[in-house]
Amino acid sequence: MSRLEGKVAVITGGAGGIGIAAAKRFVEEGAKVLLVDLDEQALVNASNEVGSNVSAYCVADVSSKADTDRFIQQAVDVFGGVDIFLANAGIEGEVIPFLEASEAMFDKVMAVNVKGVFLGVQSMFKAMQARGGGSIIITSSVAGIKGSSMLAPYVTSKHAVIGLMRSAALAGAEHNIRVNTVNPSPVETRMMRSLEEGMMPEDLNAAHDMMSATIPLGRYAEPKDIANMMLFLASDESTFLTGGVYMADGGTSAK
Repeated sequence: MSRLEGKVAVITGGAGGIGIAAAKRFVEEGAKVLLVDLDEQALVNASNEVGSNVSAYCVADVSSKADTDRFIQQAVDVFGGVDIFLANAGIEGEVIPFLEASEAMFDKVMAVNVKGVFLGVQSMFKAMQARGGGSIIITSSVAGIKGSSMLAPYVTSKHAVIGLMRSAALAGAEHNIRVNTVNPSPVETRMMRSLEEGMMPEDLNAAHDMMSATIPLGRYAEPKDIANMMLFLASDESTFLTGGVYMADGGTSAK
């Protein structure tokens, strides 16, 4: 039997690189998925790539409670419930010195990366209780355990969701709801192209090489590398794992 046979997953940031890779892995293992993002055409493309017969999509703003409740209800209406929630939506903000970071940018990053996760996790509890439990996976980052003077709002947000995860894990335990974070190092996605441009706009290849050199395995992760960890945490193979920070960082945090 497939590892996620009969399961339903909701994936925010579902039109991005990690979201699509996770959706594909989940579907390969028997799940049906609801993809959530802001860009409808990107969602249509992602759903077609994943398989429109086993996926649906919802255009929603994760920082809105009304939108959050709506996409959860859509998953219940279309697929019958929710077993897996991948809180993956996130934005990077600007690459800018700490003292130059604006209040507006800080608020925007925190709204998506922290408030969006809080609303999603809190609202998912009720849906998962109806199914007898579930697995919630939050995308944090290696930036969730390290600092960066050029990415303070982003780093702050990724530290924050680890605290949120641990609190939710304690609250969810009695309901058989497990909550964990996955913390990637740089991944070959749009977000890293944006960060590379912010670091070295005159030479993106040099920025890529510089970042790769900081990773002991010598390369960025591929989205499927992160998706494989998420699949494990979504599956029944990890039924005793909750409240954990799972590094998918090519050895970066070992330094």
